[in-house]
Amino acid sequence: MANPAWSEKILQLLRRMNNFYLQGSCRADCYRFEIDGTQVGWISPHVASVLTRYPDVFSPPHGGAVSLCPGLDSYGKRSEAVDAVLQTLRQEGSLSCLKGWRDEKYSVMPKFSDPPLMWMERAATSLFGVKRYGVHVNGYTVSDTGEVSMWLARRSPTKQTYPGLLDNVAAGGLSAGVGIKHTLVKECQEEACIPAATAEKASPVTTVSYTYEDEEGVFPEGQFIFDLELPPKFKPRVGDGEVQHFYLLPIDKVKELLATDDFKPNSAMVVLDFLIRHSYIEPDTEPCYQEFVAGLHQTL
Repeated sequence: MANPAWSEKILQLLRRMNNFYLQGSCRADCYRFEIDGTQVGWISPHVASVLTRYPDVFSPPHGGAVSLCPGLDSYGKRSEAVDAVLQTLRQEGSLSCLKGWRDEKYSVMPKFSDPPLMWMERAATSLFGVKRYGVHVNGYTVSDTGEVSMWLARRSPTKQTYPGLLDNVAAGGLSAGVGIKHTLVKECQEEACIPAATAEKASPVTTVSYTYEDEEGVFPEGQFIFDLELPPKFKPRVGDGEVQHFYLLPIDKVKELLATDDFKPNSAMVVLDFLIRHSYIEPDTEPCYQEFVAGLHQTL
């Protein structure tokens, strides 16, 4: 039977990661961020007021939207003009998220299937509420008796975000112009020393999507999820220093850990999805089954 306390913890996680949709969020006050008449994000009133200092790049708020100036009519012009503004704001130091500047370019587009309209520094995307995409890998093993265990990573204490928390065996954001499978193989190699030939066997299984807000802005995110069955004798190794340790844990223990504060929130969602897809959570025994599924697959 379901554990009501565990279920409530999972519901709290899903509400937290979808709080932009909840009553009382900043959504009602946000401006649409538009490029050439198409919405690509959300901008808070505070950020909109900062952007009015750059009239050659951003048109003043009008009709509930902040837009790039019409003269910025190409991918390159938009990217360079916005980056120049962000570099200036970074030097000022007044916007906390820019202190985590990464020199990573993220594509900006209405939907993932659309051609990108520009690129933007990863650390700035929350200021504009633009959609961010990534890849997460569920690494697991199956014993001779059919028992499933999952490899979890403990994030480095020096990570910019969620230091020291549990994570999937490998994960990473999709940089501009880089493919999903390429990112998967790269992150597996860099973070967990999983050989490319092994990583390429990972199966694409679903996406997980959500939108949350915090003090650094709005985060609409979509994660491409892969399952990777690893040989029982294989052990991930710390690669690029983003992980401090790997653990192989029985699936029941992993499920238990999801209801703690020890898990990176979106990675907990990825594992929750794994548990549902592999029937470790079933609708006959989990009253919140539908809420779980809905919370994992919100429209961006």
